Amino acid sequence: MLTLQFIPYGEIEKLREEDKLKKLLHLVKEEKIVLMEGKLKSEEKSDLISRTMAEISAKFRGIEIEELDLEKKNPELLQRIRAMFINLLLGQRRGFTIIGPASVIKEIKKDPDKIQLFTTDEAKRKR
Repeated sequence: MLTLQFIPYGEIEKLREEDKLKKLLHLVKEEKIVLMEGKLKSEEKSDLISRTMAEISAKFRGIEIEELDLEKKNPELLQRIRAMFINLLLGQRRGFTIIGPASVIKEIKKDPDKIQLFTTDEAKRKR
């Protein structure tokens, strides 16, 4: 069975980086696909990938991660000013992140406006 777990930004915004990464890695190791409101900071994303690489085993094959930025590219001047103001207020909240186990996620395709998530066949994973 495929399990998706939504994490609202308010649940992780005040966590220390260490606790945030532990929480995310724990959920992924339970073979859950995490749908997180907001984005990780670039250092957090790098640290998560490093930790994952250190924990790869026969049972845990790693993670797949992708972010969707909700800002439009090359907006007009007024839209850029508005986006800068919103970013000051909301910070890392603008966006969406998908993190899941490599054993479940076959591929994540991203274009500027959407993310497509393809999963592996459940029967094939159990073999």
